[in-house]
Amino acid sequence: MNRFTLGALAAVLSGVTLHASAQETLKLGALVTLSGPGAAWGQAMKNAAELAADKVNAAGGLEVGGKKYKVEIVAYDDKYQAGEAVTVANRLVFEDKVKYMIGPTGSAPTLAVQPITEKNEVITSTLGFTNKALGTDKPFSFRPVITTLEFSEPQIAWLVKQHGVKKVGGLFPNDESGQVIARDLEAAYRKAGGDMVAKEFFERERVDFVPLLTRVLARGIDTIELDGNAPGTAGLIAKQARELGFKGKIVRTGGPATAEILNVAGKEVVEGMMVHAVLDPAAPATRGYIEGYVAKYKTAPNGFSPSYYDFTNMLFEAMRRAGTVTDSGKVRQELEKLGSYNGVLGTLKWTGKANYGVDHQLAVPFYIAEIKNGVEVVRARCTVADGCN
Repeated sequence: MNRFTLGALAAVLSGVTLHASAQETLKLGALVTLSGPGAAWGQAMKNAAELAADKVNAAGGLEVGGKKYKVEIVAYDDKYQAGEAVTVANRLVFEDKVKYMIGPTGSAPTLAVQPITEKNEVITSTLGFTNKALGTDKPFSFRPVITTLEFSEPQIAWLVKQHGVKKVGGLFPNDESGQVIARDLEAAYRKAGGDMVAKEFFERERVDFVPLLTRVLARGIDTIELDGNAPGTAGLIAKQARELGFKGKIVRTGGPATAEILNVAGKEVVEGMMVHAVLDPAAPATRGYIEGYVAKYKTAPNGFSPSYYDFTNMLFEAMRRAGTVTDSGKVRQELEKLGSYNGVLGTLKWTGKANYGVDHQLAVPFYIAEIKNGVEVVRARCTVADGCN
């Protein structure tokens, strides 16, 4: 082999080495609930981030600032508990060195980890419905979904008008999420001309709701409200209410959970239930996402999942525009500037300033659906601005 050939070979091998080392790894944390009552939500959030990562990885990686990154989702289970969430957050921030996080899932875990994430400039995407999750003092906290505060009034106004809902009873978890949701629902029913005449609070681990339901039913209610409860818990409440002989309406004005409620309670119990829905399967982009999700995970996605898929892709776009994956402050600024993003849920934009002082909450369309033969059938299309019709 002559000198030219050896030199050329060395150059080729050097180029191969440089190309192989050019792709680095970008870790995204997933601080989510993977066991217990909120597992359906947390699993959906993690899976959404994985699908977004799969998409950029299949295209050769996420290109930012002239480099390509293989995206890796590092997921841990917070068990829907504040203490466990703090442990997980410390692991993600100080051991895994993540600057971007999917989650936390619940309100209590969110409030518990924010001192860590905000101080270390970690961008988070909470599912917690508490109004304390967002604020001018929490610049790195975002929420890719709307909450009971936003969607309860238009939905409940529609339910009262179209279905004659008047006297409502509800069971709620005795934590930040449950207390905030109960407060917002009570105000929305009152404004619409209904009345939440009975409320009971319980610890999230509870599975026997008969004593609480007995007290609620004794108030002569015509409707049971399931909003605020994790999917499996909502199924148990619905099932036990019917077993006690309740013949009235069962509604869920927040939190997509139909598939999980159906699995726990059965078709007969949920037939005719009116539920909050965040998906319109007829929309082409949404349908494509559902098909891709089913192909990978062999199950239908929970309704929260597309919001976190869209958020993860928005995060990637913000990194591209910022030209960095390490400076989360610059990425945050670019994320805030994404004023009209086309996602699988439609055209998305940041809102929230009126309620939280900062536009860090995604405005997304939503729907009211009736469960017929185990399937959600859309009965009303809604936006926060225009109501439901």
